[in-house]
This record gives sequence, C-alpha cells and structure tokens, in this order.
Amino acid sequence: MNEFIEVGDYSNLMLIVDENSRKYCLPIILQNLNHDFRIVEVKSSEKNKSLESSKRIWQQMIDHNADRNSLCINLGGGVIGDMGGFCASSFMRGVDFIQLPTTLLSMVDSSIGGKLGIDFNGFKNLVGLFKDPESVFIYPKFLKTLSKRELMSGMAEVYKYGLIHDSEFWNQLIKIKNVHTSDMTDLIFKSLEIKKDIVEKDPFEKGLRKVLNFGHTIGHALETANLNTKGHLLHGEAVALGMIGEMHISFQKEMLSQKKLDQVADFLFDQYEINGETMFESEIIFRLCLMDKKNRNQKILASLLSDIGECQINIEIQQSEIDLALDYLKSKLK
Repeated sequence: MNEFIEVGDYSNLMLIVDENSRKYCLPIILQNLNHDFRIVEVKSSEKNKSLESSKRIWQQMIDHNADRNSLCINLGGGVIGDMGGFCASSFMRGVDFIQLPTTLLSMVDSSIGGKLGIDFNGFKNLVGLFKDPESVFIYPKFLKTLSKRELMSGMAEVYKYGLIHDSEFWNQLIKIKNVHTSDMTDLIFKSLEIKKDIVEKDPFEKGLRKVLNFGHTIGHALETANLNTKGHLLHGEAVALGMIGEMHISFQKEMLSQKKLDQVADFLFDQYEINGETMFESEIIFRLCLMDKKNRNQKILASLLSDIGECQINIEIQQSEIDLALDYLKSKLK
C-alpha cells in the first residue's frame, strides 16, 4: 500500500483530511505508511467546500513549510478531493497531488477526470480548474466505513453510467437487491472504465464529456437549494432526483417513452428515502439552473436521455419544462 508514497522525491507530504477520513480511514493506511507527513484538516460536508476552507488549507500548508516540491494526498470523499486538488493546483502555482477517495461517490466519479474546485456564493463548483492528479488509488475496504445513506449516494453516479452509456450495465444494476452487502469492486471498475473512456475522448468537456452531467442540471440546483435546509440532500440523492427530472423533460420532448420514465423513476425512488421537507421551489430551482456551467447565452443546456444507455448533449430546456419535471418529482414523493 505504501507504493503510492514512493512516486517521487518530495520535500514534504501533506495529508489533507476531514474529521471523518482522519478518524475512520487514516488508521487503515497508517499500517503501511512509512513516511513523514503533516496533517491538514478541514471540516467535512458540501457547505464547507468554500473559499474560507481553502484559505485554511493554504495557511496550514504554509505553516507546515510546504514548497513547490511538496505532495498533497487527498484522503476523503468528493469534497476533499475537489477542494484538496484545487488548493494543491493553485498553491505556489501548483504542487503535485494524489487522490485517495474514501467514499463510493468519489471512487467512481470525482476522483478521476481532473475536475477540481469549490462552491462560491451559493453556486456549486463555480470556481475551479482542470488538473489531473499524479495518481488515483482505489481501496474498496474504505466503503465499510460508510453509512447506507452515503453508500447509496455514490450509487447514483453508478446508476448514471448505465443510463447514459450501457443499458446492459443498467439491467445488471437493477437486479442488485442489497447494495450494502454486495461486492462493489466490479461495479467500481465498470464505472471507472466508462468514465475513463469518455474523459479520454473529451478531457476538457467540449462535447462528449457533457453526457456525464446527465441529472446534474436539476440535481445541482436541488442540492444547492436544500444545502442549509431541513430537506438537505446528499449529492447522490440530488443527482438521482435530477436524473428523474431530466428524464421527464426527455419525455416532454418526446425523446423517451412514459413507460421507461416511470420504470426508472419507480426504481430510483425505491432506492432513496428522500426527505419530505426537500424544497422544490420552481423559481429558486430555475435561477440555479441558469448558473449551470454547460449553459450558453442564458440558455439552459442539458444532457438528456433518448433511450436507456443513450444520451444527447446540448439540449435546450425551458422553465416550463423544468416546472413540469419538478411537479412530477413532487407527485412521486406523495
């Protein structure tokens, strides 16, 4: 396990963690970590993926005498990976970093592809850059530290890969009766294969890579709108709702049948226990959708399904279509 430490001759090793990865995951790697390192700790959760937290990371790196020949290891979920990578890539104009994801969500999604960043002024991932890590190391044993809710949050991105790219994979996924007791290694590997294939063809999201944003136009808006409410959603929960909502827009545009929409919606609602206090306020969700990074000229451009396993990009959607999709989501919650 310590091979990832021996990737080069670094002057300092910074281990960026939150309170959860420090408590539950750091002891697992310490058994094989024969290298001096400094702990850089920030608070967990999406609401702390911020400029203020980034400032604290940079200050701790300064306090630990980090220089341009330092290495950052981001030990945590998507928040640590995104923010730790962003801080490393901008510190002294860039130091090397490694992603060591500890959640299913970060293993199958955010740890690869080079997207880094922080939320800003209430908008998700508004400030950031593209920069690949030196390495990504996946240790499925970390999944044993997760709650069922956190594990299912990660499964939303796994489901997404089947829906956008591989109908056979989707059919395999819907047969799994208990995710929490399943061997996740094959599902992780298949998900990474799909994302790797897409990202290598379009590393900077100029075209094809936008299919990976399926469910994220509405999903990010729902996640942001509910960030500090009683209806708080984990990222994967918001993406699951976003995928259903965007499939409803595909149905409105006659790209997808009602039968397929209802089948996927019913399956996903069976997998997730959505808080009854989740907020679906139309004007707020629409305003947040307008801030989506895929948009052009104040037109909301989404990635929509034309079939299970097939996704189309740059499809303009209207506020009225979003409103109907939100109504459909609310009807399913009753």
